[in-house]
Amino acid sequence: MSTAAMPVPDPTGAEAPAPAPAPAPARASRVRSALARRLVALHEEPEAGMSTAEYAVGTVAACAFAAVLYRVVTGDSVVDGLTDLVDRALATLA
Repeated sequence: MSTAAMPVPDPTGAEAPAPAPAPAPARASRVRSALARRLVALHEEPEAGMSTAEYAVGTVAACAFAAVLYRVVTGDSVVDGLTDLVDRALATLA
């Protein structure tokens, strides 16, 4: 007795639907042909640019770099150093 068309019992007592029948040979052939054409097209087209995930990683990295740079530039030692540099430059001109 074949169990392919019989419903599969669920542990909760409910009956699960029977699995879908296999596609017809003509349809399967068309699907394989379409997939083969797509695979050839993918191999022929070079990748250009970044994908969405790469843009996201690049954006996060740029934001992290900007935050670190902001922290460094607004730190007391950098502000004091720049102020001292400007004061010495102005004193040299005067």
